[in-house]
Amino acid sequence: MTTIRLSRVGKSFGSRRHSSVTALHDVDLEVSAGEFVCLIGASGCGKSTILNLVAGLDAPTSGTVDVLGRTAMMFQEAALFPWLTVAANVELPMRLAGVAKPDRQARVEQLLAAVHLDGFADTRPHQLSGGMRQRAALARAFAQDADILLMDEPFGALDAMTRDALHDELDDLVRERRMTVLFVTHNVREAARLGDRIVVLSPRPGRVTATFEVDLPRPRRIEDADVGALAAAVTEQLREEALIHARR
Repeated sequence: MTTIRLSRVGKSFGSRRHSSVTALHDVDLEVSAGEFVCLIGASGCGKSTILNLVAGLDAPTSGTVDVLGRTAMMFQEAALFPWLTVAANVELPMRLAGVAKPDRQARVEQLLAAVHLDGFADTRPHQLSGGMRQRAALARAFAQDADILLMDEPFGALDAMTRDALHDELDDLVRERRMTVLFVTHNVREAARLGDRIVVLSPRPGRVTATFEVDLPRPRRIEDADVGALAAAVTEQLREEALIHARR
């Protein structure tokens, strides 16, 4: 079952009078229920714009965006409320949804344990490392009980060891919940490590130019030879796209 469908989607910002910029052009993309799809491409190719369209934060200039299910979004920055504890940050979506307090508390404990933050429930965000803040943001995203998780380079600013640990935690949570994930990254190895499919976008205006099926068994490690070989193939595609764009 398709949960996300973009049909001939275009997106422009500004107006002709004020230097309109076309971010996306004729993008066709389908994501099936339970699929983990990674979007990759040069900076400014419209990856984050696609997430915003799917989340309903913006509307396409042309074409249609159809989404079946509830969405949650996770950004590169943790965006936690600094005046709330870690537990209160994770609990907030459930409070807003009207979940009973005993159920909220049990779910918060479960999620913090899943991201290895049990013991930090009463800690404020400024007392945590960057990796720990992203763990809390991941727990909050899952607390929203969404069907679709939209992730905009959530691990891009983290060191390699922390990123690898969060890959494992994300993998486990997504498989447990059978969630659909649309994941933006610049890291081709990360895409090969996490994704079921890698979608390559051209330099601006972004359009889908290649798709790589990730037919590798799980669990995967980012240092695996097969992951590296696939990452090399994706990198070559990106290099070709950059050369084509430079010749225009």
